Amino acid sequence: MRFLGRLSLFPIALDGALKLKEISYIPAEGYPAAEMKHGPIALISEECPSIFFAPSGEILNKIVSSMQKIKGRKGLIIAIITASVELLADLADEVIVIPECHEAVLPIVAAIPVQLLSHYVAVERGCDVDKPRNLAKSVTVE
Repeated sequence: MRFLGRLSLFPIALDGALKLKEISYIPAEGYPAAEMKHGPIALISEECPSIFFAPSGEILNKIVSSMQKIKGRKGLIIAIITASVELLADLADEVIVIPECHEAVLPIVAAIPVQLLSHYVAVERGCDVDKPRNLAKSVTVE
């Protein structure tokens, strides 16, 4: 899976990929949506979903353009959108709607469905989400 976000949602894309890897053991990557055409586009397939953060605002048109490139290559798209966004019906295969909010708290609000998605994918795969394997049991300080 690939998680794609722009601006303040790029770190949430990275976190989404990390959480999915940690508890479901599925290879995932977070990537800036603006740079999708520089590498990840080669990995587009019907078996590997792309998860886009598509909030309302000035970057929406650019995100939609990236989504169209994925769709043009028959890629599967899961879109996490804010309530006022109206995507083309055939652009996203699945849509998760989050409430409109100030851009300062948008990353916090957007992180919630990513955490839940990772959790439910792991549960569906039969993984023990309370005891992920091979993670450090303690924090070490140097």
